[in-house]
Amino acid sequence: MRGHARPPLQRSGIGDLGSGGQGAAALPPVTVRTEIRPGDIGSIVRFHGITYAREYGFDHTFEGYVAEPLGAFARSTSPRERLWIAEQGDRLVGCIAIVAHSPDVAQLRWFLVDADCRGAGLGKRLLNEAVHFCRTSGYRSVILWTVSALTAAARLYRSAGFRKVEEEPGTHWGVNVVEERYELDLR
Repeated sequence: MRGHARPPLQRSGIGDLGSGGQGAAALPPVTVRTEIRPGDIGSIVRFHGITYAREYGFDHTFEGYVAEPLGAFARSTSPRERLWIAEQGDRLVGCIAIVAHSPDVAQLRWFLVDADCRGAGLGKRLLNEAVHFCRTSGYRSVILWTVSALTAAARLYRSAGFRKVEEEPGTHWGVNVVEERYELDLR
């Protein structure tokens, strides 16, 4: 197993994350765990496929792009790699992972927060935990690839100290995208 449960994410003065506003029934708090359970890998692939299709028009090939390396990650037992899974009750609402790109460089992958949970600090919490893990695991830097359409994510990366170092326009997953590479120096 890769880890253990984390305490629930709480929003000060607002109530439980994703409570749905005034008058709505309170939803369970969001919890974060690093232990991978049966069904998690498939759920993460589906979560990415549905979210990116709905929000950015990506086609089914994006699921294959996520599934192949995520499957390899699931078979890995490296203590320098980790997956964080955020749940609200039994529902997947966020994830992020760190994988080894090289002995000194970590790669941040599969970072996604459900639309209903955005703006409550979950993305920042996941990103901070992942960067902290990289530091304590002895990596010298962290890289990630994203697309330019993910402007809120880019703001979050920049606020954590990442800087954009490369752009590459192309057609992937059935749409035109500008891929962006970010780096964070941990030294």
